[in-house]
Order: sequence, then structure tokens, then C-alpha cells
Amino acid sequence: MQPVKILDHFASEQLASCKGKDLLRVDEFSGEELTQLLHFAAYLKQRQKSGQPYQPLKGKTLGMIFDKSSTRTRVSFEVGMYQLGGMSMFLSGKELQLGRGEPISDTAKVMSRYVDAIMIRTFSHAGVEELAEHASIPIINGLTDQFHPCQALADMLTIWEHKGTLQGVKLAYVGDGNNVANSLVLAAALLGLDVRVATPPGYEMDADIVKKAAAYALASGGRVGVTHDPAEAVNGADVIYTDVWTSMGFEAENEQRLKDFAGYQVNEQLVQHADPGYLFMHCLPAHRGEEVSAGVIDGPHSVVFDQAENRLHAQKAVLAALL
Repeated sequence: MQPVKILDHFASEQLASCKGKDLLRVDEFSGEELTQLLHFAAYLKQRQKSGQPYQPLKGKTLGMIFDKSSTRTRVSFEVGMYQLGGMSMFLSGKELQLGRGEPISDTAKVMSRYVDAIMIRTFSHAGVEELAEHASIPIINGLTDQFHPCQALADMLTIWEHKGTLQGVKLAYVGDGNNVANSLVLAAALLGLDVRVATPPGYEMDADIVKKAAAYALASGGRVGVTHDPAEAVNGADVIYTDVWTSMGFEAENEQRLKDFAGYQVNEQLVQHADPGYLFMHCLPAHRGEEVSAGVIDGPHSVVFDQAENRLHAQKAVLAALL
């Protein structure tokens, strides 16, 4: 993939339009804005790999609120902010006054006086929306129970790098219709992919999100399909994606989920239905032997660590564009 040339002062109209915005869900940005963000992420990645510093955020501070544990989100945002010339602060939700009952609106107003942006990784998406409503600075959703937009941006960047295009790429998602699926399908629909989702009965994606994604796909030239049959979803797929069967906050359902998801493992048998040059993707952490076999995730088609690395580059593009 050849990234477009981006000037340091955001000559791109689409990037300029991102300044000051929130990133609560991926479809708050247009397909054109997402495309420009991906170009910008590729440019920043190329620049970082060649040892050329790019520090437009000197003097800027990112507050990072964590109510959920994290490896990739915390490390990638901290490193990304440092590489952009700014600094970040890790803030545990339990240690903030939020944990003692302070209204989230008060926290938003106070932190807006201290930091230049907030990244929050938490449970309730409504809580993040309330934070954004009362903050006067950009709010970035690092993950909620409903959406994971930063992951979706890294996913699209990874597919683009490996396939050379996004338009018409056949993407199959197999597993839980969760936050990762929601953001992945919305991003894919906005960017013209042919995305198919296979979930067990009772674990489907939110119907309103599917409807909205279908409308985006109609405009972008993409497609959105849902099924309960993993083989149908994977048939001819260029990319196969899965996630854990039990996400954070749903641990009490683990035993039942293991039963309900039997037959939805991405394994050597299932991937035979895909295109021979398929990519395997997973947002990590992965449970080998549950949602994916070790042979697939550790095999030659897997790009899960490229995908994890791209969290850094995609989020740097977001931080620089919003700030």
C-alpha cells in the first residue's frame, strides 16, 4: 500500500474536519474521513519505521481512564502519545473520584481544564456518551461493551496493507456479535467491504447496528450479511476474523457460552471454505482451543501481531487528527 503524502499541518480537508471531534463509535466519521485517517496512519507508520520523528503534540496531555484491564490499549496509547511528542496519564477508574460517586459530568468538566483529550476504556457506552457531552475536549472510546472503534481502525489498516485495497474485500466474522463485531462491521460497511457475520442463535449483533451498516454499505458499494452458519460466512472469504467467546464483564456466562459456541471455532476444517490466500485476524487476547485452533492463529495465514501493532499507528493518526 502506498500512503498518500500528508503535510504536517493537515492540508487534507478530511483530516482538518476531524479536529476537535470525539471518537465514540467508528461511524461518527464518514467513509472519506476514515480513508484519510488510514492514509495518515500508514504515513505515520512509515515515518516511525524510517526513524523520522513526528511530534505535533508537544505540550499536549492525554488522560487515560481505565475501568477494564488492558494490554494493547494502554501500551499503544501511551507509546503513541509519547512518539507524537505529548504525554499520557494512566487513571484507574477506582482511584478517581468517579469510584466514590462523583458525577461523570463533573469529572468531564474538571478534566477538560487539565488535559487536552481523554481516552476511556470502560463498560457502559452511555457513560462515555455522557462524558463526551459534558467535556470540552475530544473523547476517545478505548472500548465499551457496545463498541471498539480504535480496534476497527487498526483492523482496516491491516487488511489494506495485506490486500492492497478495501473495496470488495470479503470479510467473514465468526463468533459473538459483540463490541468488536459492531465496530468492525460499521467500519467495513463505510469502506466498501463485503462483510458477513456468523453468530450462534441468541448472540446476534444488534439489529439496529446491522441496519445502519447495511445503509452505509449501500452507499459505499459494500455488502453486509448475517447468518448462523459459519461455513456460509467463510465461503470464499479473503479475511476471517474472530474474537473471544466470553468478553470482559460476561464471565458469569462462560460455561453456557462454551456450549452455545460449539461449532463456531475457526479451525483447519472451517478455513477450507475460504479463499486459499485468506488472512486470519483476532483482536487478542486469544484462547487457543476455544474460538480458534492453535494451528490457525499460529499458522502462516495469521496476521494477528501485525493487527496488534497497527493499534499504535491507527491511534496515533486519531490523536494527531483530533488534537
